[in-house]
Amino acid sequence: MDLRTKKIYVAGHSGMVGSATVRALERRGCQNVVTRELDELNLTRQTEVEEFFQAEKPEVVILAAAKVGGILANDTYRAEFLYDNLMIEANVIHAAHEAGVEKLLFLGSSCIYPKLAPQPLKEEYLLSDYLEHTNEPYAVAKIAGLKLCENYYRQYGDNFVSAMPTNLFGVNDNFNLETSHVLPALMRKLHEAKTRGEGTATIWGTGKPKREFLFVDDLADALVFLLENLDARTLYDEMNVAHVNVGSGEDLTILELAQTIAEVVGFEGEIARDESKPDGTPRKVLDVSRLRSLGWEKARPLRAGIEETYQWFLENESRITSKERV
Repeated sequence: MDLRTKKIYVAGHSGMVGSATVRALERRGCQNVVTRELDELNLTRQTEVEEFFQAEKPEVVILAAAKVGGILANDTYRAEFLYDNLMIEANVIHAAHEAGVEKLLFLGSSCIYPKLAPQPLKEEYLLSDYLEHTNEPYAVAKIAGLKLCENYYRQYGDNFVSAMPTNLFGVNDNFNLETSHVLPALMRKLHEAKTRGEGTATIWGTGKPKREFLFVDDLADALVFLLENLDARTLYDEMNVAHVNVGSGEDLTILELAQTIAEVVGFEGEIARDESKPDGTPRKVLDVSRLRSLGWEKARPLRAGIEETYQWFLENESRITSKERV
């Protein structure tokens, strides 16, 4: 598929992943990209979604819209994370089917895998054991989304596929300490500790869990690649899996991550650990051999992505903090 000739709808274009995907499509030469703001189209409302698809008739859909957050948000707003994500996925995927969309790419999350699954995480480990409790509702919703894509192919022949990204960070990330993921939360915490001249910054948990991270613009490039190079028949019948992992295939401990961020932001104090806070899954790194077999590998080292993200944070810090005060 040559995306440059297609009308492409990016659901969730204002978020970190969606905005990076729009940039990637623009770099690819795509000139017919359709987006909608939340006040124009509420994806949890079935009628609105169906009317949009019938009016716009997109040929390709990238489903990056989701209600997302870190450990605290996932564990606090459990019903919202389950309901909102189920509604978004069901509405968009079904409307895409009804409108005859040529191809749809659904984005999940590596939290779909069991808490204690073998490492690195292979696609076939899906549904092989219990999920991690704190993000179980979000994971259940994402599993439902990828299974919708698989079964719209199996029942109707729709060319709907899914990609499962690892932990993401980058431009347009969420830096709110109550709802953000670990990397932007650490970046802001260490930046503010440096700014206030504090000698100690405290991180959640033991610092021992290992995580993999991918710069969001690298993910977006991978998504464009998958849209052009992976079809449903190959994914479900030849690979015999429900999705393809997208990541770097490399991980590090949370403490090592904090130390790297501290170097980038210039915090020279002590990094303490609050072991009364949860660690979450002990280790989470994706097996990306299937993605590499298709011909894609990540573009930049972790530290380079952190440096680019921190530069963006500095340029937008006043806007980020002012929004929180509203």
